[in-house]
Amino acid sequence: MADAAPPPSKRKREVAAAGEDAPGTEVKEAKVAGVGNGTAAPAHLPFSGFRVQKVLRESARDKILFLHGKVNEASGDGEDAIVILEKTPFQVEQVAQLLTGSPELQLQFSNDIYSTYHLFPPRQLSDVKTTVVYPATEKHLQKYLRQDLHLVRETGGDYKNVTLPHLESQSLSIQQWVYNILDKKAEADRIVFENPDPADGFVLIPDLKWNQQQLDDLYLIAICHRRGIRSLRDLTAEHLPLLRNILREGQEAILQRYQVKGDRLRVYLHYLPSYYHLHVHFTALGFEAPGSGVERAHLLAEVIENLERDPEHYQRRTLTFALRADDPLLRLLQEAQKS
Repeated sequence: MADAAPPPSKRKREVAAAGEDAPGTEVKEAKVAGVGNGTAAPAHLPFSGFRVQKVLRESARDKILFLHGKVNEASGDGEDAIVILEKTPFQVEQVAQLLTGSPELQLQFSNDIYSTYHLFPPRQLSDVKTTVVYPATEKHLQKYLRQDLHLVRETGGDYKNVTLPHLESQSLSIQQWVYNILDKKAEADRIVFENPDPADGFVLIPDLKWNQQQLDDLYLIAICHRRGIRSLRDLTAEHLPLLRNILREGQEAILQRYQVKGDRLRVYLHYLPSYYHLHVHFTALGFEAPGSGVERAHLLAEVIENLERDPEHYQRRTLTFALRADDPLLRLLQEAQKS
């Protein structure tokens, strides 16, 4: 296990991001109320009651459960909400507390030198990260529902003629939480580093998925100040100063704050991204973060090298990514590629 990270800020993030970059997408942590930063004070869920309608998705490996429920039924027909329950990682400095004194144990079996128990941790070590989407729309329910994935190969022409018009027709506006961060209306105390240059600067902030209690699952996001750069497809040689700043200064900031060197970081962009404002992911190299697979992640160092060789590389290149079976873009691309 890695050494524990410095204590987190007392405030927590409220986000409205999208896609696989979260849970972290269009969600609110239960401890947070309203726009801005939460506190460590006791809080209440933003609804009353929760009657489970369906388990949308679950993962025994990742210790996470996505639930769809009806809430506020006592005052009417009720509303839809999604609650995401996730076991938090062990905190290195607190692990010993689990075994000191007389821990509550239930023996499961014993054979020679081997024995297995159920151990019931004290309250302060048994928290469950709880993320709330409320009120939830049908789009949210479909987003978190487990579905088959299909790989597609999108040419530069496909992007211009199919993908981009589809995205524009969906009015995919930038989530307000991005602007709240950039404008210092929220989470200003959580910014790890900032280069304030409006063209080539960015802010570096911990991702919602990281509780900042340990370095094994370190996860930060660099969000560029410049607006109008939607994704990898928009990048040209003009953006090289920005990308170089993010790579170099982001690694330096993480080394200074968390003592994690650049060769222990995975620094990459998603395509397709989960929200259309250019951002870069910094994760611990040993952490299998969502979306870090080859079908979605593009290493920033290689993106820079590709643009140095060909300023229009990402306007021309065929890109491979996965789409859910119910994604309208999947059907549009499949039809376009048949014709």
